[in-house]
Amino acid sequence: MLTQTITVVNPTGIHARPAALLVNQAKKFTSEITISKDDKTVSMKSVINILGLGLEHNDSVTIAANGADEQEAIQSLKDLFQSFAAHD
Repeated sequence: MLTQTITVVNPTGIHARPAALLVNQAKKFTSEITISKDDKTVSMKSVINILGLGLEHNDSVTIAANGADEQEAIQSLKDLFQSFAAHD
């Protein structure tokens, strides 16, 4: 299992559009992928779960992946999170 701590850089936080992009990206991998904020951990393959975390600008989250393609999954999702800095 690999983990990566990421800061939410999107100025408007993670709302429906970026959450959907994250889910679509996570679903490309066979690994089990979760995202955690504080003491709550949810699957990254569900928009409702991600929105339920209420992620706002500068929140720190941890992505964990467990499976054959975990390294690729973590890197891909990290890159996607970082790309949100230029979007709303």
